[in-house]
Amino acid sequence: MISFSEYMRRWLYDKEGYYAKFRTIGKEGDFYTAVSSSMFFGGAIAKRVISVIEEGFLPSNTVILEIGAHQGYLLADIVQFIYTLKPNLLKSVKFAIIEPFYENRIAQKRYFKDSFGDSIDLKIYKDLDEIKQQSAFIVANEIFDSFGCELIKDDKMLYKTHEGFVFEKMDDYTKEIAKRYDISKGEVSKGYEEFAQKMAKSFERYEFVSFDYGELQKRGDFSIRVYHKHKSIPFFTLTDFIKDETQKFKEINLNDLYQKSDITYDVHFNHLIDAFKISGAKLYGYKTQLAALVEFGIVELLEILREKSDPKSYKNELNRVKMLIDPAFMGERFKGVIFRKNDKI
Repeated sequence: MISFSEYMRRWLYDKEGYYAKFRTIGKEGDFYTAVSSSMFFGGAIAKRVISVIEEGFLPSNTVILEIGAHQGYLLADIVQFIYTLKPNLLKSVKFAIIEPFYENRIAQKRYFKDSFGDSIDLKIYKDLDEIKQQSAFIVANEIFDSFGCELIKDDKMLYKTHEGFVFEKMDDYTKEIAKRYDISKGEVSKGYEEFAQKMAKSFERYEFVSFDYGELQKRGDFSIRVYHKHKSIPFFTLTDFIKDETQKFKEINLNDLYQKSDITYDVHFNHLIDAFKISGAKLYGYKTQLAALVEFGIVELLEILREKSDPKSYKNELNRVKMLIDPAFMGERFKGVIFRKNDKI
């Protein structure tokens, strides 16, 4: 019998896990991300990088680091927009990726080589433990929804057995978090505190920008789900906990989805924010993705595109950006959170 968090870890990160292999994201994959929707997502973050350096919080030779880079598209978009907006900055800033899986590291190196030749020196690390830097601008898109979690109901949590799933005694950590946030049904994430502490040890000063779906407050119910070919499947509809046959998902079974599709849940941002505060970081901003990207300057970037490109190209990119900021799509469902360490301003 193993905890659900361990079951989820094996699903996503074991040798044959979903993220251990190079996966296609976007139309041909299981889901879309902001990165696959528009390169202006990276453009807005590049604009944020420039402003943070210009205000003096980070030096011009800071490291720009992406965690959970997958193909490396987001960091590459950031490079491209820095070149467009402030090309001299590329002479001093450094670029790096955290990537534990070999196949993804190879793909990232290849993509940067094909995109920039030898003009960009990209460092790839397997883990935060390998990095010690004075300063960094760190970005992550949709990583916290893939941290292992426990599924709890009242005073019990879910375990995986050979026969299926069962709710049994809650471990001490899960019990403490559930009590702290008054969670009686839903997910309790594991790993926020450890991750935040690693960040604190790796960087003397940083700004960390992350986007994910979720809310500040507890959800009050289960959000755990599987993404398969752009279809969101509630996890429990794949189990024997659902007795009503009309509510079960019957197109494919759980064993066939295991390690072949993504499994995820809503981020509980209050828990995440508290974990970073405990590590010594400050919350610098929390808002919807729409508000964050507008604040970063995505509208100004679109205006530059409108002035310098043909109407068709502008319209095509505008439609892609709408996916990022439209409240009916990613604009309200996704949140942006910013943390800073050693912010003396």
